[in-house]
Amino acid sequence: MGTSQVAIVLYPGMTALDAIGPYEVLRLVPDVEVRFVGHELGPVLTDSGVLALGVTHTFAETPAPQIIVVPGGPAATAVAADRRVLNWLRSAHRTSAWTTSVCTGALVLAAGGLLDGKPATTHWAAQGALALLGAEPQRDQRVVRGDRVATAAGVAAGIDLALWLVGETFGPQRAQAIQLDIEYDPQPPFDAGHPSKASGAVQRMALADQVRLLGGLRHSGTLIGTASGAQKALWRSMIRRIRR
Repeated sequence: MGTSQVAIVLYPGMTALDAIGPYEVLRLVPDVEVRFVGHELGPVLTDSGVLALGVTHTFAETPAPQIIVVPGGPAATAVAADRRVLNWLRSAHRTSAWTTSVCTGALVLAAGGLLDGKPATTHWAAQGALALLGAEPQRDQRVVRGDRVATAAGVAAGIDLALWLVGETFGPQRAQAIQLDIEYDPQPPFDAGHPSKASGAVQRMALADQVRLLGGLRHSGTLIGTASGAQKALWRSMIRRIRR
């Protein structure tokens, strides 16, 4: 078996853990080459405004990866309107073993037509926008697997997605070894990681965080051009829920 290529998409305004979680899992698979792909080589500023990740290869240099990971973040709705990204995604998906997303990266997959009428998940605050783009949201699922396409819920769910990918592609023992390598044994001090477990006050606080991130990117010019329908829907749904 030859080297498998993994392409993790980078773009300004993405959430770092959406990419780094899967990266830390997938990089530990023997004979796997992980590439951070984007329009141009060099640093890409994430949604914090202070942390940058580096594009190692362009889209043109990475036409046929075996595994594709599209992270999410406040700027995902802008990427969902980027024709160059969508064209690359559709083309690469024709030969990929798995095309996947973390968090609002699912909006990019949906905009590319890869989730039309299919079950999928995304960040809990973006499920409505995912439906607007033609997918069938699975709000209570952490990872949703379909025919060569898999989507993960918000941010930290990317680690679960990557471990599942390793188990599916390279065997459960390899996945378990990597789980032990990174000592992924979650025992959080709080149990509010899904809307069904969080109080109304906590949900409103979390939504306010998301709105603040989106607002910061809009003012910084990261979200270029007119807002997409999905972006507008995302804003409206979050504002409505905060005001409840």
